[in-house]
Amino acid sequence: MVRFLDLKAMNKRDREQLIAACVRVLDSGWYIDGAERAAFEASFANYCGVRYCVGTANGLDALILTLRAWKAMGRLRAGDEVIVPANTYIASILAITENDLVPLLVEPDEANFNLDPLRITGALTARTRAILPVHLYGQIADMPAILDLAHKHKLLVLEDSAQSHGASIADRKAGAWGDASAFSFYPGKNLGALGDAGAITTNDEELAATVRALGNYGSFEKYRCEFKGVNSRLDEIQAAMLSVKLNRLDADIAERRRVARSYLDGIRNNQVRLPAWSEEERHVWHLFVIRTVHRDALQSHLTKAGVQTLVHYPIPPHLQKAYSELSLPSLPITESIHREVLSLPMSPTLSAAEIGQVVEAVNAFG
Repeated sequence: MVRFLDLKAMNKRDREQLIAACVRVLDSGWYIDGAERAAFEASFANYCGVRYCVGTANGLDALILTLRAWKAMGRLRAGDEVIVPANTYIASILAITENDLVPLLVEPDEANFNLDPLRITGALTARTRAILPVHLYGQIADMPAILDLAHKHKLLVLEDSAQSHGASIADRKAGAWGDASAFSFYPGKNLGALGDAGAITTNDEELAATVRALGNYGSFEKYRCEFKGVNSRLDEIQAAMLSVKLNRLDADIAERRRVARSYLDGIRNNQVRLPAWSEEERHVWHLFVIRTVHRDALQSHLTKAGVQTLVHYPIPPHLQKAYSELSLPSLPITESIHREVLSLPMSPTLSAAEIGQVVEAVNAFG
């Protein structure tokens, strides 16, 4: 079986360094808000090309706390609207509604799955205050166009970079385009911890300080609470793991691109639509997502051929029971995407033989 993602094989490559990092944390006697967290935040901020990185417990918290910080800073108010792609993972929407903000779901560019700048203008209202572009599947959205719109309409921009560590446009990385960016380090991400972890990146000193306080019970200073905060901090052990794995990120991206090029060059089945992308640097291939109206039949065929696949994601947010109160109109592009997408195995450890097996199996479908 060609596994969709073999985390055991990926982490085995750095086993000795990961064990040494664990021992270092264990022997330090300091397990929260210590030197490991500070070191990783500094390294990741430098990698993204920004001044500040603030670790959080997970990627969803990174989104939630950034929006909450803007409310605390007076830049957002309850009831304000946030533009967001309709086909994103539900976490992007949860962060908006968790802050008593209103999601404005906009159809994506059907070719690349990302927020379509041409549709943003038509969705704006007098209450729109922010745009939340999602760099879906590892391909950075059209940030130059999105920033032009944001500046024109005086909107905040919060990048959801949970799937795009290292993606860039003209050497400017995901995480360095918006007023802030939220990252997830869930184990399956291109930069994954060995548990839950997240972070925000920004060049805004006040925002960074406010997010850190909100994630520390609302305190800038211990026992003095400025805000009604939460407990959402990047643990020392996960920070230490991430520091090890950050050293390998660019090499892993290169390997993911190797796999993607092999798929793009080898898959020749007119029942399958391959992912669209432009410059190589824009895409870090967190996922390799194909489309077909025969999705379920293809997935069954691939399983029988020894190829494990996943669906990202079967149900769009506006059709989830949790958001039945939104009463949104039909979103045909989003709904067709969620009916048709299928993710092929994608990992920096896939061998040439495994890639060949996937290509052969897809081409044999019909």
